[in-house]
Formats: sequence, structure tokens, C-alpha cells
Amino acid sequence: MCAAARKARRKTTKAAAEDGAETAVAGKATLPPPDLLFRFLRDMLLIRRFEEKAGQLYGMGIIAGFCHLYIGQEAVATGVVRALDLRRDTVVTSYRDHGHMLVCGTDPKVVMAELAGRITGCSKGKGGSMHMFDTARHFYGGHGIVGAQVPIGTGLAFAHRYRGDGGLCACFFGEGAANQGQVYEAFNMAELWKLPVLYVIENNRYAMGTRLDRATAQPDLYRRGEAFAIPGDFVDGMDVIAVYNKTREVLPFVREKGPFVLEARTYRYRGHSMSDPAKYRSREEVEEVRRHHDPIDQLRRLMLEHGYASEAELKEVDREIRAVINEAARFAQDSPEPPPEELERDVYVEG
Repeated sequence: MCAAARKARRKTTKAAAEDGAETAVAGKATLPPPDLLFRFLRDMLLIRRFEEKAGQLYGMGIIAGFCHLYIGQEAVATGVVRALDLRRDTVVTSYRDHGHMLVCGTDPKVVMAELAGRITGCSKGKGGSMHMFDTARHFYGGHGIVGAQVPIGTGLAFAHRYRGDGGLCACFFGEGAANQGQVYEAFNMAELWKLPVLYVIENNRYAMGTRLDRATAQPDLYRRGEAFAIPGDFVDGMDVIAVYNKTREVLPFVREKGPFVLEARTYRYRGHSMSDPAKYRSREEVEEVRRHHDPIDQLRRLMLEHGYASEAELKEVDREIRAVINEAARFAQDSPEPPPEELERDVYVEG
């Protein structure tokens, strides 16, 4: 079915639901309208296929250095970012950053080119996997130091408050970073100044290779802000609709009253990085999560059950995404590497 036909069909299934409104479904939490469900699916497939291709290029030696894939966690970035207003809100995250950048709207070509260290990349090939930026789309990185993005995100929230632009910062970090001291210094400042920052803890259960309950005395990470009077809550990070709905629920609080901690309980299928064989967990554990809780498969099933899509439509969306990713890979491989003089550029900001 062509794109025009899919669009026409979604309009008919959308029925009386207005743009951005939620549709009540018996036995389920409220569902976003069909157009938004397709948007979620495209976003998560874009991340999944991009990361799979990145893994292939890494194995071929086209991508080098550190590379942390987001496979399995797609629902978190998708659900949170789609609830934001990217005309005024900002996003910052850790070194596991490709997915967040793609959902913010950056062209997959320039993301893949950056991974490959090419001049056409978003950071001119000098940042690589862990240091990506697209400030035109309000994406502020991509940070290699564990937890370093939390004070930066708090600073972005301060800028929103100082300018009075009504924006907020969605600051993503992992459960390992949740034990870093600078995180709590940032929490304290954020609550003192009532800064509009949503702290999203992407709890994928393993900080590098250590299971959460072996390294964290209080595993309910959404409670980490309690000592600073920051409220929090948790959400199923494998359910994009749950993440989206919960984010929409808390955003008015963040804009009006200050910081909030949202723990998204998710799972990564691959190792911490491409160099991690992930022998600290069993293959059976990973397959159990993949079979029953995969975020993309869950959304597909729901769309089929409620008549929002056919099998043919879903397969076509996947084919379209694969074509986009294949083109991104070709673009990256065909692009030139940065010339030597690039080493001396972008070191200082000229006044």
C-alpha cells in the first residue's frame, strides 16, 4: 500500500479523535491517535535499523572507537521526545545517544557519517559515536563522561528559566550514572531554583556489566530525588505509549514547579558497548525480554489488534526505514574523512 493510501486509511480509523488527542480503548490505557502510533513505530524502527546497521559497519571496521547501541531501549527516547515541544524544549543525554538524536529529527545520513568519522557528520567527524550535537534541533549531546550531562542539562534548564521561554530540558542518564555525586549536586541546585528539568533515568538493569541490585542499595531510582524534595515516578520503558503518556502527564508540573525524576525501566539487548561480550547475563534472559517485552513488537501487535494497520502496511513501513538506513550507510562510506587542518578548527568560539 502506498504512502497516500496509508494516510487516507489512518484518517478513517482516526475517526472523531482530534489531532494530539487521546482515544479511549476498552481494557487499555488511553491510546494516542493512529497517526501518532505510526510516528512511534517509524521512530523506533528508525532507531533499531540504524543501530543494527551501525553494528554491521563497526564489524567491518568502518566505524571505530567506542560505540554504544540503543537496541531495546527505543521506547524511552521515542516516548519522551515525542511528548516534548522541540520548538522550545531541549534534550541532552549520555554517550548512548544515536537514538535520541534521530528522534529529535537529525538526518540519519549525518548521524551515520559522524559514526564513521566523516566530514559530513554532525560534528564534522571529530566527535564520533559519543559526542554528537545538533543544536539547531535543540539536541545538546552526547557526553562521554558518566553523569556529566546531568549538570549540563540542569544548566540548560536554568537557561530556560532565565530567558522565560517556557521551555524545559529533558536530561537522560542511566542507572549507573545515578550513583554519581555530580548528579545530586545538580538535583540540589535544580530544586533550590525550581528549574524546569525532567530527569529521565534509563534503567536498563546493567551499569556496564554490573546488575543494578548488586551495586545500588535503593533500586527504586525514581526516589533518588526525595532527599531534595524532588518528586518522581517510574514507567514501563518497554512500552512507548506508557512512556509518552507518563511524560505528558508530568510535563506541566516540570514547566510550572520544577524538577521531576522519571525512571524508565527498560532493557538493552546488546552489551554495554561493541567491545562488551555481555557474559554477565544469560542468552535466555535476553531472549525472554525480546520475546515478551520488545517495544516494537508490542506496538505492532496493538496496532493490528485495534485495526490501525495491516500486516502489509507494517511490513512496508519497515521496508521504507531499511531503505533510509541503507542510503545513510552509503552516504557515510562515500563521504571524505576530515582534512588534517580540521584538528585546529572548532577549538575556540570566536567572539
